[in-house]
Amino acid sequence: MPGLSREQWQVSTRRDETGQAARASGIFVTGTGTGVGKTVVAAAIARTLAADGRSVAVFKPAVTGMDEFPGYEESAARDLGSAANLPDQALLRLAAGCPQTDDEIAPYRYGPPMSPHLAAGLAGEEIDPERVMAAARAAATGVEAIVCEGVGGLLVPLSPSWSVRSFAVELGYPVVIVAPPGLGTINHTLLTVESVRQVGLKIAAIVLDPWPAEPTPIEADNRETIAALSGAPVLTFPRVDLAELGSWPELRVP
Repeated sequence: MPGLSREQWQVSTRRDETGQAARASGIFVTGTGTGVGKTVVAAAIARTLAADGRSVAVFKPAVTGMDEFPGYEESAARDLGSAANLPDQALLRLAAGCPQTDDEIAPYRYGPPMSPHLAAGLAGEEIDPERVMAAARAAATGVEAIVCEGVGGLLVPLSPSWSVRSFAVELGYPVVIVAPPGLGTINHTLLTVESVRQVGLKIAAIVLDPWPAEPTPIEADNRETIAALSGAPVLTFPRVDLAELGSWPELRVP
């Protein structure tokens, strides 16, 4: 896909003990497809980092499906203890405990639940890579860690010439791949692994979500097979109650 040759950028103006510019640590969360739990996993990672006392920012280039939250108000969502019935940018903010606005987390937001390039087209615009990257840089400035989430799968177009993978390449962060645990996941997960490594990105972990309390033989074998064939750490994350954010378990990425 086009757009893969653009340079990676330094995302923070934080300074280390020597006074030199330090890059904020970060993770890029992608999935094997739509609806596999990327936002929940990204939120769990952000929440774990914040619980460790780190300043955390979150970022997602585009959010679609805002029509599914007709009563959503940004100001009210900041005061909710529950993550239920919140759009992606609000769930990420709540988990990270950060002061970012919707615009700072997700510079493009659209009503219809569809691919971002199509939602943008129906809105009469095109997602601008420069605007996204500028917003991502701003989000990462002055924090210790940032959790970035993609949209759909890795090869989903954000614009006709710029994909989610293009965005991940510019970030340069290790990648977390979220995948369902059931039948068919081996192929989809390994294809995503191959797509990540093809452009020189590193895989931090693969997360199977939601992982059942009692996995079936297929699910257990999928975990073992993906780990053996990918050579990447394979973690699991249980189904969580969005209304009880405080009950979520930690999710630590190697």
